[in-house]
Amino acid sequence: MTTNLYSPKRKRKKWLRVFFWAAAIGFVALVAWCASLYYVITHYEGTVRDEVSVSTSARADTGIVLGATLWNDKPSPGLQERLNLALRLYREGAFEHIIVTGGLDDNGATVTEAEGMKRYLLEQGVPESAIMAEPLSRSTYENLVNSRKLMEDQGWRTAIIVTHNYHGSRAADIAKKLDFAPVQVAVTKSTVLKMSYHNTREVLAYTKWLGTKLFL
Repeated sequence: MTTNLYSPKRKRKKWLRVFFWAAAIGFVALVAWCASLYYVITHYEGTVRDEVSVSTSARADTGIVLGATLWNDKPSPGLQERLNLALRLYREGAFEHIIVTGGLDDNGATVTEAEGMKRYLLEQGVPESAIMAEPLSRSTYENLVNSRKLMEDQGWRTAIIVTHNYHGSRAADIAKKLDFAPVQVAVTKSTVLKMSYHNTREVLAYTKWLGTKLFL
């Protein structure tokens, strides 16, 4: 009795092996992708060096502070870290104007991120004439698109983007795509955020951005 080499059973085993190896290769590729992005995210140090004074090495028409969550209509501790870096750069003369960005949170806030940030800067002594609010954006991409429009309206050509280090690489890549020239990003490390969460979340956000960029 001869065995049918092309029996349905043998075909199923063959396709199961193909599926197994394809899934294994896909899993390894996914792990490698996530690991490489995680490395980029966690090792980004910004294009504007965080030294005692940066005013001699970085100058721009404006700073752009990327939005983040408000707590009870006030900047969260993490957002305060970004604002405090912007304040230091402003006081050192790196820029004369500050654009604060971000729309209305879905966490019960009654003011936009931009408005909450503006109030914080005013409390720190920054004159209202030096602050411009961008209150419509809901993403980093929109933060920078809308800020770029404000810059064009004001005749400003250069900016220093202010954010956290885990967020800096994606912000820089978006700025490059939007033709910011030069791309200048100042980042701060966080002492209040749960970095394991934010670094992991940023891997997903960065992957989403790279996919979106292909269609822009």
